[in-house]
Amino acid sequence: MLGKKRNSATHTPLGRAARKARRLGKNSAISPIPLRHDAEASNSLTEQCVAAKLVLEGGEELNGFSFGAEVSKAGEVVFNTGMVGYPEALTDPSYRGQILVLTYPLVGNYGVPNDDEFDEYGLPAHFESNNIHVNGLIVASYSKDPSHWNSSESLGAWLRRSGVPALFGIDTRAMTKHIREHGALLGKIEFSGDPVSFDDPNKRNLVAEVSTKVIRVFGEGNSPRILAYDCGIKYNIIRYFIDAHKVQLTLVPFDYDLEANPEGVEWDGLFISNGPGDPALATATIKSLQYAMSLEPPKPIFGICLGNQLMALAAGAKTSKMKYGNRGMNQPCVDMRTGKCYITPQNHGFAVDTDALPEGWRTFFLNANDMTNEGIIHLTKPFCSAQFHPEAAGGPLDTAFLFDKFVAQVNGQTEPLVLHLPEIYENSAAKVRKVLLVGSGALSIGQAGEFDYSGSQAIKALKEEGVEVVLLNPNIATVQTSKDLGGASPDRVYTLPVRASVVCELLDKEQPDSIIVSMGGQTALNVGIELWEAGELQRRGIKVLGTQIPVIVATEDREKFSVKLREINETLALSFPASNVDEAIEAAEKIGYPVLIRAAFALGGLGSGFAHDRKELVDLASKAFSCSSQILIDQDLRGWKEVEYEVVRDVRDNCITVCNMENFDPLGIHTGDSIVVAPSQTLSNREYFKLRSTALKVVRHLGIVGECNIQYALHPDSERYCIIEVNARLSRSSALASKATGYPLAYVAAKLSLGNDLVSIRNSVTKNTTACFEPSLDYLVVKMPRWDLKKFQRVSTDLGSSMKSVGEVMAMGRCFEECIQKAVRMVLPGSKGLEGHGESIKGGDLEDKLKNPTDERLWMVQTALEQGYSIDRVHALTKIDRWFLSKLKMISTMKMAARVRGNLEKLAGPEIRAMKVAGFSDSQIADYTGSTEMLVRRKRTGLGIVPYVKQIDTLAAEFPAATNYLYMTYMGSENDIGPEEERRSVMVLGCGAYCIGSSVEFDWSAVSCVRELRKLGFAAIVVNYNPETVSTDFDESDQLFFEELSFERVLDIYEAQSVYGVVVSVGGQIPNNLAQPLQEVGVHILGTSPNDINRAEDRNLFSAMLDSIGVDQPPWASLDTIEGAQQWAEEHEYPVLVRPSFVLSGAAMKVASTPEQLSQFLETAADVSGDKPVVVSKFIVNAKEIEFDAVANNGHILNYAISEHVENAGVHSGDATLVLPAQRLYVQTIRNVKRIAQKIAAALSITGPFNIQLLAKDNFVKVIECNLRASRTFPFISKTLGVNFIQLATRCMVGAPAKPYSISLLDIDYVGVKAPMFSFTRLRGADPTLGVEMASTGEVACYGHDVHHAFMASMYSTGFKKPPPGSTLLVSIANDTFRNEFLPSMRLLREMGYILKCTPGTSTFYRDHNLDVIGLEKPPAKGENTCLQLITSGKISLVINIPEGTTQRDEVTAGYLLRRAAVDFGVNLITNLKVAVLLVESLKRVKHLELLSLEDYQASIPKPN
Repeated sequence: MLGKKRNSATHTPLGRAARKARRLGKNSAISPIPLRHDAEASNSLTEQCVAAKLVLEGGEELNGFSFGAEVSKAGEVVFNTGMVGYPEALTDPSYRGQILVLTYPLVGNYGVPNDDEFDEYGLPAHFESNNIHVNGLIVASYSKDPSHWNSSESLGAWLRRSGVPALFGIDTRAMTKHIREHGALLGKIEFSGDPVSFDDPNKRNLVAEVSTKVIRVFGEGNSPRILAYDCGIKYNIIRYFIDAHKVQLTLVPFDYDLEANPEGVEWDGLFISNGPGDPALATATIKSLQYAMSLEPPKPIFGICLGNQLMALAAGAKTSKMKYGNRGMNQPCVDMRTGKCYITPQNHGFAVDTDALPEGWRTFFLNANDMTNEGIIHLTKPFCSAQFHPEAAGGPLDTAFLFDKFVAQVNGQTEPLVLHLPEIYENSAAKVRKVLLVGSGALSIGQAGEFDYSGSQAIKALKEEGVEVVLLNPNIATVQTSKDLGGASPDRVYTLPVRASVVCELLDKEQPDSIIVSMGGQTALNVGIELWEAGELQRRGIKVLGTQIPVIVATEDREKFSVKLREINETLALSFPASNVDEAIEAAEKIGYPVLIRAAFALGGLGSGFAHDRKELVDLASKAFSCSSQILIDQDLRGWKEVEYEVVRDVRDNCITVCNMENFDPLGIHTGDSIVVAPSQTLSNREYFKLRSTALKVVRHLGIVGECNIQYALHPDSERYCIIEVNARLSRSSALASKATGYPLAYVAAKLSLGNDLVSIRNSVTKNTTACFEPSLDYLVVKMPRWDLKKFQRVSTDLGSSMKSVGEVMAMGRCFEECIQKAVRMVLPGSKGLEGHGESIKGGDLEDKLKNPTDERLWMVQTALEQGYSIDRVHALTKIDRWFLSKLKMISTMKMAARVRGNLEKLAGPEIRAMKVAGFSDSQIADYTGSTEMLVRRKRTGLGIVPYVKQIDTLAAEFPAATNYLYMTYMGSENDIGPEEERRSVMVLGCGAYCIGSSVEFDWSAVSCVRELRKLGFAAIVVNYNPETVSTDFDESDQLFFEELSFERVLDIYEAQSVYGVVVSVGGQIPNNLAQPLQEVGVHILGTSPNDINRAEDRNLFSAMLDSIGVDQPPWASLDTIEGAQQWAEEHEYPVLVRPSFVLSGAAMKVASTPEQLSQFLETAADVSGDKPVVVSKFIVNAKEIEFDAVANNGHILNYAISEHVENAGVHSGDATLVLPAQRLYVQTIRNVKRIAQKIAAALSITGPFNIQLLAKDNFVKVIECNLRASRTFPFISKTLGVNFIQLATRCMVGAPAKPYSISLLDIDYVGVKAPMFSFTRLRGADPTLGVEMASTGEVACYGHDVHHAFMASMYSTGFKKPPPGSTLLVSIANDTFRNEFLPSMRLLREMGYILKCTPGTSTFYRDHNLDVIGLEKPPAKGENTCLQLITSGKISLVINIPEGTTQRDEVTAGYLLRRAAVDFGVNLITNLKVAVLLVESLKRVKHLELLSLEDYQASIPKPN
């Protein structure tokens, strides 16, 4: 097999010795991040902590740093996978004598509440007992500076005051795995000079140590009377009994003789509490229990945790010690009476042996993961117990109803007992034959690649269930619209507009029995609602799978949602709906200004904003009504915390929260534009579980089936909260939560929509545990948005309630500093890390930027901290939580300390390690110390400082993971996995964040490559950090590294995993730019040589090469000075094109028509291109642009496709409308294109995919540029021609046999048209014009038997609305040449019955040519019968504004106002003459769209013999 490893190594990776997995105890200390506030003054990069070690009975020693009492102690070492609740866990008597390892790495964030506060019963108000019961605490990272309104001191201070040792800087994941493999074991925390012996606490009667010594009565005089055996009772149990059930609770010691009852305690029911240790040692309690069980008539008995084991022993059963116990907050337990599964908190090391239960006893609860006993119940007597903690502090309260049941029994209420068998969870899904899956259409701001991921997951789930899948989605670049890629594919794909009318026709044609509208974003959801409300689904008997439409409407319609929440006493942010501007004014005056305006049924905050007075309200409301019939006027909650929970519910009412997330930014910035952190960092246990309980209550009450998310506003200084909204569909957050946790939400939701239940679905990562669980993370995730606002003229960079980001990144690590620095490098390729702007912005300007957030917010915060602003001052200006700010301050502190050193030699190993733990890159350290990146790398690897490979396994290492879903971190001491042993590994570099110019089409290319590699027998390693992609689905590759696409990190992975070769040509520009530097350090780049890639990317070298091989190109020059460029432009005549090198989507590429413009554009291009050349070339006017996409092998072209642009050259290819096969090219032109392409392929020795862009004018062909990588058109050409160009390219790159496809363009009797999708509605102030720098955010492609049908379908798919017959069109064309070219189209429009209104110059021209047009005053005129008045009042159905060919300032200004008004008020806008002409022709010719699938069209392609 091609991918099988050979005996001889093909290369010797750097740092092989440093790559070996560390065993426990060897170099395992993680250098601490600086925690002292005086670090700047002392020039210290590491905290001067007291060192100590955790010694295990097997001899292993783990070095750490003390943050508790400096006293040695021994105990049993156990782990807890909970992510919150450390004050509750440490005071839980069940942990008596144990050294607790917390798997979640960030501990101490919210400090510790006041232990001097007592409740009305005299119990500590915030704790589970009077003191800490653990003998020691082990964590990975400790937050010395907590931030929480209820915190009175730090965790470390509390531990020191309590005499409890604690260590940080230990690889707690490695420790957890060690316990998992070897079982719970003895250990000791030892300080130098204070030796201590091992001690097994299980040999002691721990219950005797923690039990009360005196009888205590709570709620005296209440009824009924409960006698509780205190075996280590948690105080929350007492509170729960008294507060919720108003009982009299008599607490007795564990050894109270109930039969003798010396104190004469009167009782109606008996409760046995939790507690520590071996239950067999509590013989006195067992004896009293046996007496109680013998009473006739029997009295109700209920036990929890240890109480469950004691009841089993009293009944005659057996218990045994577990390997490592269950200690956490996410154990799934099935109630055998109802079949429902609950998430339970547990803390025990012993279990009941189910097989030893005597006659009359049965399993009450069953662990859904390992099928072990979680509770027992008597068949005829009122006795039952649970192994978990129903009252849960910390933890969920899902099973608190057991207390209700017990108290009800005590009160004499009985219910018949019916128990199910474990087989109840065999497949009970409803039979679905065929489903129509509605996709999201083109990518746009607010609705991006996450829906390709969710749709692909849904298709996979449906195909596993044997369901026929028909997909409607015109987004041709997606993986989900692909066939024969090696994964699950839809049976038929319709690339048609996602519109209700199209869906109706498809339902009639395909006759499905079901439809899914929850996987296609707001677009699909709105179509589903429209069809339901019109009765179209009901009339056809179509079943909506998943959440039902009335439920969706209840979440989308603010008024109905508010009513629903009031029914369960939940609070919605103060909000009123409005159907017109007057109602909006009335609502705002009820709430009080400022208010938030939002459009209902809208995506990503479209049509929203804050109004501070009536004038702003009227302006915003008018625009919002252009995209929605209802708007919402909301209370302004800016400054509150924004928190989100992802919730899953099945048809059996099993309900879980998969992930909770907290925004770095306070409320006021759309969550899509905010940095988001998972899990939440600043919520206490009470807040976390309070919001979780509310989420489950709301989702159950609404009746959601599948996945949804709920967003909260949480008051920063109390537990007050209100619900912002519920999204009853898969969302952007769903994709993020899926990738953050490893829980495939879309896949599970699709399974649930068929009627499957959560328990029967398997955990996709572990493969052998249930999907009915809540993931435990032992890492941190930071999502950061990516903006491209600099690409747009006049756009507002302010961030608010309407989303503006075009993509996002996700960084993983084990501390916040590491994650935020990773995320910065991901979102800005080439960036070295989080750096402020120095002294370039100061004083009032800086404070203004802090108060009013923009896309530079994070960098402004860092600038302030680096300039010495205090955390409190920055918090006052930004309302960002102090905990986050303290972490950013640490980054600033370390940077300053490293700079003071000034020399790499002065940085010691522990200091370098500390900086790497905090996420500093080698190039950052090099900058601070006057060194180079490679010298830093050489020094740290020589010191053994390398990152470790860690798995994402959903359960914090509690169970082995079957999937290699990975990240790298310096906060570790061993690798979770090593290199592939049997097969050669090929690393595929992904596309990074979606941005303008790099979108889902590159994800399609990466997935195509990866699947082909696996088919060829290679182990495929994907490196990417985009949570919206299919390539970052962990089952797409053999190893998925959710990591940076940086030189440093790619090299780290290459060395760690013994990679055979790297593919750089399927992920767009980011991987391409890494090819040369990687090759220079010995990395094996597959495909075209990096030297040749460099020759194509470097504008100077490429132009010189074209000259040398006799290929024509526009006149060009590489000039050193602006003056020289201006002189050259004068000689060759303006306009000229400014072209930087090594950039994507034409970044900083501009057409200059004047010397002033040329000077300005050259300066911008130099900033973007850095040290790479900037070339000036002649811009050829009125030339046709041609795309040539191909695959070559060793310089010989195997297959190609030639497509033409509708627009003339001057519009970026990503913004152009493409036609394939080309319809209007001369045969001679095509021959010239092929000849030129073969010359270039041979000159560059191309192996793999490539793209050439060319100009054609009068049969002369000139080359614009060549990209030696997959282009954004590869999915389009592959699907149009019915073959996969990337699969062929992959075979070429790895040296596999590569046979060309048999393609004849003459035999293709249909046409494909790829059209761009723009998001100008979201970019307030941006000028919606097109140029040589790309502006579109997505694309669609549709097909027809002629270009007009394909074009019209594509236009409708991008949101174009056909102007109704007899409606008014507004035409404004800038010069007579263009007006004359459009003259036949104007006559056609008149023939079709449209009313034509024009701006003054345009109307004069057409009147002179005998056309009946009406003249209007152009902007800025706003009165009656002006352009702006007609647009804003909805009286214009289409604006055709052609701005080309004018440089007059008033014309530009008027045109801008015209275009912007059209966009703001939802009016169709066309700004390109060629597109306008084709549109008019198509409106005339196309009466109805062709209802054919992609397969129908491809069936006409002749198959080779």
